Amino acid sequence: MNQNIERRKLLKSGLLGLTALAGLPYLQMGAFASEPLTLDDEGRIVRSPSVRELIPTHTGKPPVLAARLNANENPYGPSDAAQKAVIESVVRGNRYAWKELFDLVDKIAAKEGVTAAHIMMGPGSSDLLEKVAMVCFKDGGNIVSADPTYMSIVQVAKAVGATWKAVPCKADWSHDLKAMEAAVDGDTKLVYICNPNNPTGAITNGKELYDFCSRVSEKVPVFIDEAYIELAEGADTQSMASLLAQKKNVVIGRTFSKIMGLAGIRVGYIAAQPEFIERIGKITRGGMGIAYTSIYAATASLGDQNFQAMTKAKNAAAKKYIYGELDRLGYRYIPSYTNFVLFPIQMQGKTFLDAMAAKGVGIRVFEIQQQTWCRVSLGTMDEMKLFVSSLQTV
Repeated sequence: MNQNIERRKLLKSGLLGLTALAGLPYLQMGAFASEPLTLDDEGRIVRSPSVRELIPTHTGKPPVLAARLNANENPYGPSDAAQKAVIESVVRGNRYAWKELFDLVDKIAAKEGVTAAHIMMGPGSSDLLEKVAMVCFKDGGNIVSADPTYMSIVQVAKAVGATWKAVPCKADWSHDLKAMEAAVDGDTKLVYICNPNNPTGAITNGKELYDFCSRVSEKVPVFIDEAYIELAEGADTQSMASLLAQKKNVVIGRTFSKIMGLAGIRVGYIAAQPEFIERIGKITRGGMGIAYTSIYAATASLGDQNFQAMTKAKNAAAKKYIYGELDRLGYRYIPSYTNFVLFPIQMQGKTFLDAMAAKGVGIRVFEIQQQTWCRVSLGTMDEMKLFVSSLQTV
């Protein structure tokens, strides 16, 4: 039996103390932050039919995290170029940066091989996921996605009246494209695919996804969330943006938060057919929420290929190190094409979560398909060594 508990009541009940909430910014952010969290009878957050998330039980002063490995952040950014751009632009923060925003859109459009009319900007890609959900599902319908996956668009779609058709991932944690296509019906308003996927880190074959998007987009829009694609290595990880030139009804979501290290500066965009962009724009303006300084930081980051290459190389090195240590310790992880790794653990989830936090290591713990999993973001090599030493001790 599930129980809906408002965040305010959670705080009063002691299930989720203020300090825990401060350490868990991912719990319920976004357009519908006032919506109640759903907990099961064991006090776990219900994320999806197959996923529950464990909540820390610590009270009092929150633990100081020497390794913040719970939010898939880039530990190396912002780049020097982005920092300089912010410093130099802040003195003009009393002005609206319309021209600068349009210049950034032009640069992004050129990068993606489309026109400026294909691009909508937003303060992070999650903001645009939510905007798309609010517009597409204001009159109901259903959304088709994998389970597990990133839940921002699904949660908002449900909040405005949609139903969710959750399709379990395949045994290798890739999207079950055949089952997802079969799930599309006359009430489907959008198909959502996060590739590489979060929280699993798994990838769906690019050729198969390309063919799927080409076919299914003739029936309904397909949103492909490519937040992590620039960090993917060793697989067919092509972007689906080339489908736009074929007039396919696809939406490509990208972010400056990951490889460019601007998570807190908040810049993202979608690339879609101009008609789709106009549909969203009739209800909400995507670029209005982006700060003057953020536009300059994003512009500088976009052209900083050296920083992006450095991030990708260090992310790969940290992943190789973690793979080796997990192999040595006997853990079986899901091969990751992102900046995090998900692997099952053989102990009580809350105990593990609290014990790691006590050692200054922040991670996430999920129960997926009745198995307890740790998701660790890839930080600096020193942070990963602290994670491994803490893992062994705990």
